[in-house]
Order: sequence, then C-alpha cells, then structure tokens
Amino acid sequence: MKWLILVMLIVLQSCATDKTSNTIMKQEDYNNFLSQHNSEELKKAIKEKEHWQSTIPKDSNALGSFGYLAGNYNQLFDITGNVAYLDSVSILHDKSLAISAEMFKANSARSRAASYITQHRFKEARELLESVENMSGKQETQYMLFDAYMEVGAYDKARTTLDSLKNQNNYSYLIRAAKWNDYKGDLDTAIALLERAKSDAESRNSKPLKVWTYSNIGDFYGHAGRIEDSYNSYLKTLELEPGNAYAKKGLAWIAYSHERNPEEAIRILDSIQVSHTSPDYHLLKAEIYEFTGEEQKRKEELEAYWTAVQHPGYGDMYNAYNITYLAEVKEDYDAAIALAEAEVKNRATPETYDLLAYAHYLAGNNEKAMELMENHVINKTFEPDALFHAALIYKANGKLEKVETLKNEELLGTAYEMGPVTYEQIKSL
Repeated sequence: MKWLILVMLIVLQSCATDKTSNTIMKQEDYNNFLSQHNSEELKKAIKEKEHWQSTIPKDSNALGSFGYLAGNYNQLFDITGNVAYLDSVSILHDKSLAISAEMFKANSARSRAASYITQHRFKEARELLESVENMSGKQETQYMLFDAYMEVGAYDKARTTLDSLKNQNNYSYLIRAAKWNDYKGDLDTAIALLERAKSDAESRNSKPLKVWTYSNIGDFYGHAGRIEDSYNSYLKTLELEPGNAYAKKGLAWIAYSHERNPEEAIRILDSIQVSHTSPDYHLLKAEIYEFTGEEQKRKEELEAYWTAVQHPGYGDMYNAYNITYLAEVKEDYDAAIALAEAEVKNRATPETYDLLAYAHYLAGNNEKAMELMENHVINKTFEPDALFHAALIYKANGKLEKVETLKNEELLGTAYEMGPVTYEQIKSL
C-alpha cells in the first residue's frame, strides 16, 4: 500500500509539473521588449511622412515624392498594423505608376506589385510584373515574379524563374530557394538555405535583412520542432527591433503551444495590441480561450475578429481566415463556399483548394469535398492544416485506412505546429 501511494504521489507530481517540464521561456529574456512599441520609429516615420506630403502640392507630378511618401506609409503600416496606411500606399503607387516615364516604369511597377502582394492581390501583381519583365531591373522583377508565381500556384513557372536566378551567394536567391524547398516538403534544406541567408545578412550588418531573417527562420525552426532555436531567433529579432509584433506573436505561440501556458500567451498578445492592430490576434486569443474553456471570452474574440476584417482596406488579405470563420463559426456554408471559389480563382494553390474542400465538408457535401482533396490537395502540399482536413474528409467518406495513414505518417508529429486544441482532434481521428 505504501508503495502504491508513493507511485501515485510521483504521478501526481509529474502531472503538476508537466506544464513547465520543457520550459524554455524566461520572462526576464523578453519582459523589457513587451513594453516597447517602436515609438521612436513611429515618430520618425510620421515626421518624414509630413515632410514628403509638404513637397507634393508644389509639384503634383513629383515622382520621387510619391515614392518616398508611399515608403513612409508602408513603414507606418508595418509599425502599427493600421490598414488605412496601406490604402494610402496603394493610392500613391497607382499615381506614381501613372506618371512614370518609360525609363522609370519598371521600378514603379515593382513597388505597386509589392503592395498588391501585401493585399493578396496576387493575380494583379503577376500581370503587372510580367508587363515590365524585360525592362530595367530585370533580376529584381524576376525575384518578385517568383513570389507571385508561388502565390498563384504557377509552380512550373516559379521553378523555371528560380533556376534562372541561381546564385548561392545571393541573399534574394537564398530566401526564395528556401521557400521553394519548404513547398516541396524539404524543411531541412529550407532551413539550411535560410541559415546561409542569415550569415549573409549578418556579414553585411543589414538591420532590415537581419530582422526579416531572424523572425522568419524562427518560424521554420518551430516547424522543425527546434523550439529553443525558434525562441532564440525571436529574441534576436527583438534585440534589433524591440517593438516587432511578428516576433512577439511567435513568442506567444511558443508559450501557448509548447509550454501550455495560456496566461503568458495572452499577456504577450495583450502587449502587442497596445500599439499594433491585426485581426488575427483575435483568432489566436479565441483559440487560447477555447483551450482554457473560457467560452464567453472565445466568443468575444471571434466577434472582435469579424468586426475588424470588415474594413474594406483588408480586401483579400484575410480570405483564408474568413472562409473558415464563415463555415465553422457562422455556419454560413454558401458564403464560405462562394468565397473559397473566388479565392481559388485568384490563386489556385493546394491550400485554397483545401479551404474549398473543407467548406464543402462542413456543409455536408462529403463526396465533393473528397473529390477536391484528391484532385488538388493530396500529394501536392505538406501543410498540416490541409492534411488534417483531408483526414476529416476521408473519415466522413468511410476511407478509414487513409485516415490512419495520414494520422500516423503525417499528423501525429505536428503537436507544436497545430496547437493543443487541434492536436486533440487529431489524436481522436
């Protein structure tokens, strides 16, 4: 009996400490960053915006002024997340493109294409870039075309374009080669390429390149299960840019998904929202509250998300989230399917077809959902969300062997990526 009691005490102690047994986060590592919101950068960007605004009335055809002012508005959008700034970027780039002389047209087109990509207007970005492909700055245009081709699902063109740019010593090539290998499911090679890009950014001592690389390689490390490396990469990002909202969101995900510390995750997200607005923070909070069983708070965050994305400035940026929201939360399956069909038309990727299949599945159209999955998703993407949806759809169609294959070979290793709420659903497939 004493032995049994001892065993029970050990088990109980293990359960009590499970939350922190793998803890890598220490508040002293990042607490100072949570109170910093790029306020100095914001003041500087506003001052520069006002300067360039003052030059435009003197010369309404001042191409340079339009370009600099658009850059200021883009920086303000990055710092604050305020989508109204993105509207201004688009307007200014349109004006710049309209008045550009032939010799400057390619540069103006690339700038406009970059804002199209931010707005998820990928087809328009592709068409504009292809129209200036043989003008000045051809290599820069081709790098952006690779981005656009990947986003619209033109993978053969993306591969051909990337091959034509091959240069293992070029930062722009390395980050795109990493993206290509991630798409192909070769995460180790993708990380190795990003690590080379990181070394290049460090040798050039370029703060913008280091910030971008540290934050993005932090995501890749997380996908590979290298959580401590991910954590340290986000910290390095914040050392350079203490108000970086992207890196802080990465820390919040580690707190929630790896350490099962929802209170800390919410605290980090709250600190971001003091100065940076983005609808997807509400979705992450809603998921965390689902994990903690706080249903009312979950509903409030979902409603806050839906209210935020009604701003017309977001355009297509949140279509993927909105499809899921319409189908799962509002149960408006017709609207979800219609939006998914529009998204497929805009960018026919395995991920958009997955959303269309998932919307049909939730609507009860199981055979249609499976047809879409088998024709456009299976063996065409390694994204765990899509594979999870495929398993659900196979289960609904009685294809239990395929469910077990996906579960055992693909999904049981995705606990960190998928988060505890979805992972419980995966285990119960």
